[in-house]
Amino acid sequence: MVSLNGASLTEKVLAGERISSENALELYRLPVEELGALADARRDLAKAKAYGGRGREIVTYIVDRNINYTNVCNVYCKFCAFYRTERDDDHYVLSCEQIDEKLDELTAAGGVQILMQGGHHPKLPFQWYVDLLQHIKAKYPHINIHGFSPPEFQHFAETFRMPLREVISEFKNAGLGSIPGGGGEILVDRVRKRISPLKINSDQWLDVMQVAHELGLKSSATMMFGHVETIEDRVEHLQRIRDQQDKSGGFTAFICWTFQPQHTALKIDHPTGVAEYLRTQALARIFLDNIENVQSSWVTQGPHIGQVALKYGANDFGSVMMEENVVSSAGTTFRLNAAEIESLIRDAGYEPRRRNNWYELLN
Repeated sequence: MVSLNGASLTEKVLAGERISSENALELYRLPVEELGALADARRDLAKAKAYGGRGREIVTYIVDRNINYTNVCNVYCKFCAFYRTERDDDHYVLSCEQIDEKLDELTAAGGVQILMQGGHHPKLPFQWYVDLLQHIKAKYPHINIHGFSPPEFQHFAETFRMPLREVISEFKNAGLGSIPGGGGEILVDRVRKRISPLKINSDQWLDVMQVAHELGLKSSATMMFGHVETIEDRVEHLQRIRDQQDKSGGFTAFICWTFQPQHTALKIDHPTGVAEYLRTQALARIFLDNIENVQSSWVTQGPHIGQVALKYGANDFGSVMMEENVVSSAGTTFRLNAAEIESLIRDAGYEPRRRNNWYELLN
């Protein structure tokens, strides 16, 4: 049992109390099974509050589709195998007709959301994005547009020479419903300069979230780990996310995943293993006491580890994700349909329920 000034840190966690960064580092050193059990208890506390007495049994998922509207990008992140330049033969920008085909397939499958992100295209004009959002919202009003990560918004503000608040506000008026937490990586600038030197810094990422939350847009928070960061860096990242949530309150969920090194310029000696993924997710569940939902990352870990992650603090199985291009570009490809997700959730001892972006149950 971990001690804390004569009291038990374990008891503090089980009581649902806030822990410090120092506490987090102490918890990190626990055997992974013990840390997982504490995270599972914190998960139960959060979900019992959200869904009442039955919340502990519920594991949610969403039917959505990734749409990467362009793969052209001029920030050349070392961990990314997806981006292309305009000189590459396989660069693209999707047309409205191509996007409509994807949305028709999503609608036929009962989908309720698209995750729409792209590279930092240097030449697409502001009106292209507004027209695209208006088109989707008019033709598919039942689909939530969960789109454009914080680095994209900072890119837009710079490229279009517009205030960040104006860009986000105009996108919201055109039909944007929520913002994904992509581009967070590790919110420690020393780390960011090593893996993505041309991408926005930590404060800029958080600024997008602050403005979006002030404008009434919810978002997710993320962490990509297992590259050049330290454990202390991961905890600092979690601290910044928690502090931001205290300020603006707009994060609906937290998702973490491990760096996928295949086919990328960023090389590491030892890819992060399953135990480290589960340990980090469990620690995040305990530390992020003000974020209700934690999503397992079966897209990078595989379906069965995603299932195990439900015992390490996760209460959500993510997305059916009819299409995924970024992680698969790095060599990791897993696919699941709704029936397979529900079967995995049931086999883990939980009740599968579909949700929307705001974690409202749909069935």
